[in-house]
Amino acid sequence: MTNLPALRYNEQGLIPCIVQDAHTLQVLMMAWMNEEAVRQTIDIKETVFWSRSRQEMWHKGATSGNTQKVKELRYDCDADTLLALVEPAGPACHTGETSCFYRAIS
Repeated sequence: MTNLPALRYNEQGLIPCIVQDAHTLQVLMMAWMNEEAVRQTIDIKETVFWSRSRQEMWHKGATSGNTQKVKELRYDCDADTLLALVEPAGPACHTGETSCFYRAIS
């Protein structure tokens, strides 16, 4: 079992995780992780999140094939946000866009 650093989860036991392409550095998405999702992500070396809408674990790409191979999992100076550097096997967004951040506010 991996010893995790003392991460700071919110009141719901969640921590935000920003997902970034390890090669292009494009921000792909943001999702939430609980401690179990962090552990599974480390163990299988692919992103696993906690779906707040479905209230269940969510292995990114399990049904679509658009997995994200984790190259490095970092945490910030306050230990309350994660950064996953990944090699994506397809688009990150459920809309089919490469990144969930494809829209700009004018």
